[in-house]
Amino acid sequence: MRKTALRDDILLRVEKPARYIGNEVNSVMKDKSKVSLRFAMCFPDVYEIGMSHLGIQILYSMMNDWEDVWCERVYSPWTDLDQIMREENIPLFCLESQDPVQEMDFLGITLQYEMCYTNILQILDLSQIPLMARDRDDTMPIVIGGGPCAYNPEPIADFFDLFYIGEGETMYRPLLDLYLKNKASGGNRLDFLKKASKLPGIYVPQFYEEIYNENGTIRERRKLYDRAPDTILKEIETQLSDAPYPAKPVVPFIKVTQDRVVLEIQRGCIRGCRFCQAGQIYRPVRERDVDKLKESAVVMLKNTGHEEISLSSLSSSDYSRLNELLDFLIEDCDRKHINISLPSLRIDAFSLDVMSKVQDVKKSSLTFAPEAGSQRLRDVINKGLTEEVILNGATLAFKGGWTRVKLYFMLGLPTETEEDILGIGDLSNKIAAAFFETVPKDKRVNGKVQIVASTSFFIPKPFTPFQWAPMCTKEEFLDKAHLAMQGIKSQLNQKSIKYNWHEADVSVLEGVFARGDRRVGKAILEAYHRGCLFDSWSEYFHNDLWMESFDACGLDIGFYTTRERADDEIFPWDFIDCGVTKEFLLREWKKAQEQTVSLNCKTQCQGCGANRFGVGVCYER
Repeated sequence: MRKTALRDDILLRVEKPARYIGNEVNSVMKDKSKVSLRFAMCFPDVYEIGMSHLGIQILYSMMNDWEDVWCERVYSPWTDLDQIMREENIPLFCLESQDPVQEMDFLGITLQYEMCYTNILQILDLSQIPLMARDRDDTMPIVIGGGPCAYNPEPIADFFDLFYIGEGETMYRPLLDLYLKNKASGGNRLDFLKKASKLPGIYVPQFYEEIYNENGTIRERRKLYDRAPDTILKEIETQLSDAPYPAKPVVPFIKVTQDRVVLEIQRGCIRGCRFCQAGQIYRPVRERDVDKLKESAVVMLKNTGHEEISLSSLSSSDYSRLNELLDFLIEDCDRKHINISLPSLRIDAFSLDVMSKVQDVKKSSLTFAPEAGSQRLRDVINKGLTEEVILNGATLAFKGGWTRVKLYFMLGLPTETEEDILGIGDLSNKIAAAFFETVPKDKRVNGKVQIVASTSFFIPKPFTPFQWAPMCTKEEFLDKAHLAMQGIKSQLNQKSIKYNWHEADVSVLEGVFARGDRRVGKAILEAYHRGCLFDSWSEYFHNDLWMESFDACGLDIGFYTTRERADDEIFPWDFIDCGVTKEFLLREWKKAQEQTVSLNCKTQCQGCGANRFGVGVCYER
């Protein structure tokens, strides 16, 4: 009989013990004596967040379809259990088998958000795995990282044996086969890492070092293993419709962040927003076959019992078969009273027809992202939206019966002025006014509209045209948020507008990690030793400890944030080829400064370089 890793008295002492017992519906149980390799798949945050991540569900399903592999799940223990595990020396365990992570062959950690970096160290620490990769011996799991933050792995490079750059469907089987072959031939850890470094998409950080100029910038990257590649080209799934996709997603015992079936309809984005990393690193755009999506939807809803299905992509309304897919889902979901969620819709592509179909099942709030309050700044960031288009889209939404609209903006964008910031209030007010002009009094639900305007702070990311841009200080961010608030309070329809903004301290640190080099890893380690953990949770974020850590390591935060980069500067991530060329990104950076708009990929090719993969929208053209 399966025994839980935690005693009953411990489970009774912690919040939400269901986070740690496993055995959920559709979780995969195997006989460990009959598998050749065991893989612990980790999301370095609390269970409710990690269970909502589609990428892990895909890889979990894919690996467990292989008879010789058992993939299990691991999440960060919440602070209450963290303390107990340290006091009682209980090693971190996998949910399925309840066996210690240290007994696994691989520990795979998904890197979705920079503010989870101290949680990575928590995972290693509680697993009783040395924090530094150089200190691990042949008895330890191979620690591998993947996900969007792996596109600049340098701040956490010293903690990982390997990084997987790109989409996970393509290279894991060859990597695991290589591991088994190396093990069978008596090879050691270093032998495996040397062989793995030659696989496409695999980066072994200990085979490289950075040499710095006196001003702190990188002079060169030097190879410490001469057969390691100079450049790592990202892995990409070229046949997305035929790629593995979970038919039986694991259903959690407790409510999680996204308690629904997620249907990924496409990857990539044609729009080319200059602040958006995902829009660059997931190029080119590839769509899933609509018939296979229909089949997946039916099977996943049947196998999970979920009452909501969400269509996932970076820009759902750009999916060419959206109407056909929605018609099918509406017919199926209407009978079962299942809600359909349509995130990532562009307001310019939104149609009254689509909205009227979805509202018959169950309505929720609509979310649009104008990103900037003025047309000038929307041109700078290449958002490609005019005020007329935004207001027209909002009017269609109100006619469709929606009364709650969420608007996302950014503060601190390159070239931003006070007029741009005040434009957030102006635009929110005009959208509220469009409601009152469109919907007669007798048809207004609760008598009013609710506009929720939220601002995040702009953080320059690698592999975007804004990777050269300076970032604001904490004080500048807060001044901008205060000005945006004043702008909203001055509006005629202010009572219909609610304003939220992100934490400035966290944004500054995220900016450091996003464009940091290997030296930043020392500060992350120092902060962890000082008690930093769950930094993405405001109640546990301690900015003073982070500032002390950077001071102790002799690192200047401003070097990584507020400094504008020279056109020819070597970036810590330049050894990665994401498919989009640096020349293209620099060209877009110059066009941003000139307020010049670039057309989307389906209208006109901008020569980004992603056509080398020969698939998706590039191939179609």
